[in-house]
Amino acid sequence: MPVDPVALTADLIRCPSVTPAEGGALVLLERVLADAGFACTRVDRGGISNLFARWGKPGSNRSFGFNGHTDVVPVGDAAAWTHDPFGGKIVDGWLWGRGATDMKSGVAAFVAAAIDFVRATPPDGALILTITGDEEGAGRDGTRALLDHMAVAGEHMSVCLVGEPTCPETLGEMIKIGRRGSLSCWFTAEGVQGHSAYPHRARNPLHALVSLLGRLTAEPLDTGTEHFDASTLQITTIDCGNTASNVIPARASATVNIRFNDRHSGASLSGWLANEAAQVEAETGVKISLRLDISGESFLTPPGAFVALVARSVEAETGLAPTLSTSGGTSDARFVKDHCPVLEFGLVGKTMHQVDERVEVAQIRALKRIYTRILADYFA
Repeated sequence: MPVDPVALTADLIRCPSVTPAEGGALVLLERVLADAGFACTRVDRGGISNLFARWGKPGSNRSFGFNGHTDVVPVGDAAAWTHDPFGGKIVDGWLWGRGATDMKSGVAAFVAAAIDFVRATPPDGALILTITGDEEGAGRDGTRALLDHMAVAGEHMSVCLVGEPTCPETLGEMIKIGRRGSLSCWFTAEGVQGHSAYPHRARNPLHALVSLLGRLTAEPLDTGTEHFDASTLQITTIDCGNTASNVIPARASATVNIRFNDRHSGASLSGWLANEAAQVEAETGVKISLRLDISGESFLTPPGAFVALVARSVEAETGLAPTLSTSGGTSDARFVKDHCPVLEFGLVGKTMHQVDERVEVAQIRALKRIYTRILADYFA
């Protein structure tokens, strides 16, 4: 009997797997996959649960990989939900619950497609699934742990598909062939506190920060590249904790986030930020320190055979020629890209992370058909 991706999605939604809790989701998937002949290994690290599953011989020349996550963001105000966020309830053709779109439905659709595919037409090669419980968290012990495990065990994916929701409005309209990089920088300016009426006796850290932020935002970082939109720098907060209007504070801080394309790297932008801070420090006498976090570099899987295969499969099932995009935030594809060519394709993501997250039941079934066609064409 074919595996029902809707029922499997509903079962996964009923697992309260808010990062970093496993919530029973990976236990469920391990049982379903093991019963279908997949060799399963738990790759837990740092308090995070992860699952590696393979059908076929290790070291196969052709290995199709899938990457996804079962962890979800918190529900927020549970009383604001129309239906229980962990109820997995189907109403009027919609499946409701946290993770319905991001991305328990994607995981369920691929698991269902993979099991049915190997049962019907055992391929000459291997299917590998890497499912993490840490995509919505820090990401240090999720997909990274799975890739580390594969390196030690001699496992390899020839290509990989990530099942994140990629379509803005209609299933089939967009494939992600890359992602922008992301860098956050926390500036701390140390001045000298004083009375606002006697500024010559103080050294205002806010003035230094305003000068620095003005320099950083004065010109666009770039105008975009062939496959990427322009890079952006956003000031996300400025703080000093000062409640008195007549006091120059001693310390102030600011945070910026940069989403960058393939004209930059985390290292080049880090150097630029440090250099700008040093110049303002020299001009103002205010000491400026910075702390950096590069959560991912930009990457691109160039249009080629793998991209064409996935695009053909999507169009065959939906009638839409998908746009090849690099828009959006980061995903675990940023880790997989160092292992093998990687693409992202999944459902419409309009309600992800929202109260009343939900997905059309018909979309989940359609996604399974698309994934099945991708597998059939890849191993043909």
